[in-house]
Amino acid sequence: MRPVAEQWDVLKRGVDAIVPEAEFLQKLERSVKTGTPLRVKYGIDPTGIDVHLGHTVPLRKLRQFQDLGHTAIIIIGNYTALVGDPSGRDETRASLTQAQVEANAVDYLRQVGRIIDLERAEVHRNGDWFGNWSFLEVLDLMRRMTLGQISARDDFAKRIAAGRPVYLHECLYPLMQGWDSVEIRADVELGGTEQLFSLLVARDLQQERGQSPQVAMTMPILVGTDGTRRMGKSLGNYIGVAESAEQQFGKVMSIPDGPMRQYFTLLTDLPTAEVERVLGPSVNPRDAKEALGRAIVEQYHGADAAERAAGEFRRRARGDDPDDVPVVEISREEQDADGRIVAPTLLVLAGLETSKSNARRVIEQGGFNHGPDREGVTDPKSALLVYDGMVLRVGKRKVVQVKLT
Repeated sequence: MRPVAEQWDVLKRGVDAIVPEAEFLQKLERSVKTGTPLRVKYGIDPTGIDVHLGHTVPLRKLRQFQDLGHTAIIIIGNYTALVGDPSGRDETRASLTQAQVEANAVDYLRQVGRIIDLERAEVHRNGDWFGNWSFLEVLDLMRRMTLGQISARDDFAKRIAAGRPVYLHECLYPLMQGWDSVEIRADVELGGTEQLFSLLVARDLQQERGQSPQVAMTMPILVGTDGTRRMGKSLGNYIGVAESAEQQFGKVMSIPDGPMRQYFTLLTDLPTAEVERVLGPSVNPRDAKEALGRAIVEQYHGADAAERAAGEFRRRARGDDPDDVPVVEISREEQDADGRIVAPTLLVLAGLETSKSNARRVIEQGGFNHGPDREGVTDPKSALLVYDGMVLRVGKRKVVQVKLT
């Protein structure tokens, strides 16, 4: 096991807070001295199925612990998901069925496996213990927290002040999350900054059970591709772990310059000195962004895919066609007697636009061209001779090749 100082240099990177920090260092020292790995917990409530880069921030930290020889523990919150994590929320989460949660959990693990070595990790579902509890045991857990304590939570306090409801089942969430730590005897728990309250609840529960209390390690909230709001699918500003190399690279290239330092720090393993060099005044921000895109894509798709994605992006930026142009089939029955199709109809049939009204607008704005000479079409009433292999383009990113059937 590596010395404490070396582990500390790796683990402190990108961390918002370690509470309490002195205890964490003591745990590290004891771990190195005895050769006993720390048990590091991260809980995931499978309320959806798309893992994005915002979710990977604590997961990457968990992988760092794992690579340093510690034990990574994934808690699949199939019971806490039925409650819904209220952290940072200004309203109650929508309820899910057990079947929905379990279906989501399977896909979550598949995506998480891109970051964590699941063969070297412990994976537990908290329904394994909560599912066997009696109502009396639930009541006993609720005795560990007062109404004053729970209502002092920032998110609950804001909702109460605004006259929005806080339901009793939500008050169970931090206690359930804390009890998970008791069950697996966690030394460290990872989470977002908004989860600190729940992470600290576990300390009291563990001490009551005679366990050494865990340390809370919180990670910053990753901003989305818009550069301002937190990354989230509902906001449309996310980069998905399961997305293609080209999608990931293109989205990274679309972010504003401001969040680049946060992305480099939280989403890559580039040494701090290298990050400073790449973000220095002598480096073009576009080149820095390309380095960031390559580093992120390589993690999920490999170095070759990152290189291809970068090359593809440069070609598309120049207006060149991609190496592999998608083929769309169009029935010959759509052609008139002369083999022609009206331009807006052609764009819809080719899947380049969703409606003829959108297609007409694109054509009138000069956004459509076709063929090897990139012949532009600006009259939406134009009827084009359609042939096998005909290449259609809308803007720089939508390109297809026609196959007549």
